[in-house]
Amino acid sequence: MSIAQAAARAMLSDALLPDGAGLQRLGHLELELPLDRVIKFVSVGLPLLLVCLAFAREISLGPQISCFPPSNFTIKQASYVDTYCWDSLMHHEFDGDGNFEERSLWVHKMFPYSLLAMAVLMYLPALIWRQLVMPTLASDLLFIIDELDKSYNRSIRLAQSILDMQTCQTLYPLLERYLQCKQSSYFLVSMLFLRGFLLLTFMTAACLYLAYFHLSAFLQDEFSCFVRTGMLRDQSWVPELVQCKMIGQLVFQVISVANGAIYVLLAPIVLFSLVRLFVWDTSFISIYDVLPALDLINRRRLGCPLNDLNVLLLFLRANVAHLKSYGQVRAQAY
Repeated sequence: MSIAQAAARAMLSDALLPDGAGLQRLGHLELELPLDRVIKFVSVGLPLLLVCLAFAREISLGPQISCFPPSNFTIKQASYVDTYCWDSLMHHEFDGDGNFEERSLWVHKMFPYSLLAMAVLMYLPALIWRQLVMPTLASDLLFIIDELDKSYNRSIRLAQSILDMQTCQTLYPLLERYLQCKQSSYFLVSMLFLRGFLLLTFMTAACLYLAYFHLSAFLQDEFSCFVRTGMLRDQSWVPELVQCKMIGQLVFQVISVANGAIYVLLAPIVLFSLVRLFVWDTSFISIYDVLPALDLINRRRLGCPLNDLNVLLLFLRANVAHLKSYGQVRAQAY
C-alpha cells in the first residue's frame, strides 16, 4: 500500500461523522421559521404590553372619569358619583321630543380587556401550528437530517471501498424517495397558509375595532350620567344628570393608534411569509448533490413549489446547526 493510499484512507476515516444524536436533537429543533416567530412575538406581545400599561393606569388612578357634581355635594357623595358613573358608564340625554334616552359607553371600559382578547386571538394560529403541525414536522426533520448525515457517511465509505478495490455497496435512495413523497404532500404548506390567513384576518378585525374605538373616543369623551339612584335616590335637591369626562381617553387613543399602526406594518411581513412559498428554496439542499449516488434536487423536475417539500427545505435551512455533515459537504462543494 502506497503512502498516498494510506493518507487518503486516513483522511476518509477522519471525515466520517459519529452516529447521529437521534432523539437528543428533537428538543432543539427549530419548528417555527424565524420570520413566523418574530410575527408571533410582535402580534401577541404588543397587545399584552399595552394591556399591562392600561391596567396599571387604571389601578393607580382608580376610575378613569372625572365628574362635576354640584358644589354642595360632600366628598363622600362626589366619590359615590365618580364610582357609580364609572361602573354604569351610560350616557343619558333627552331627545327633541323630551324623551329620556340612554346609550352605553362600555366600549371605553372594555378596551383593556379587548386588547387581552386580541392577544389571545393572535396566539391562536401559533397554537394550532404547535398542536397539529409540530409533531409531524419534528419527525420529518429528524428523519431527513439523520438521513443526510448517514448519506454523507455512506459516500465516505463508498470512496473507501473504491480505494480498497472492493465491491461497491448499493446505496438505496431512501431519502430521495421520502422527499419525492413529500413533494406530493400538502399538509405543511396548507397549515402555513392557514396560519397566515388567520393572522391576516385577526389583524384586519383588530384594526377595524381599534379604528372604531378611536373614532368613538374622539367623538365623545364627555357624557351625562344619571345619578339619582342608590343613596341619592330620595334626594330631591340632587340633579338627575351630572356631567362627566373620561380622563383616560387620550392614553387609550394613543394605545389604539400604536397597536393599529404596528399591525398595519406587520401585514406585509405576513404576506411575504406566504409569498415565499411560491418560490423554490433549493440552494441549501443542492449542496448535497456533490455526494455520489445522491440525487435530491438537481435531476428532478420540481414543478409547482406549493407542497410540503418546499416547506421542509425552509425548515432545513433554519435547522442547519443540527446537520453535522453540512459543513463538510459545503467545503467540498466550494
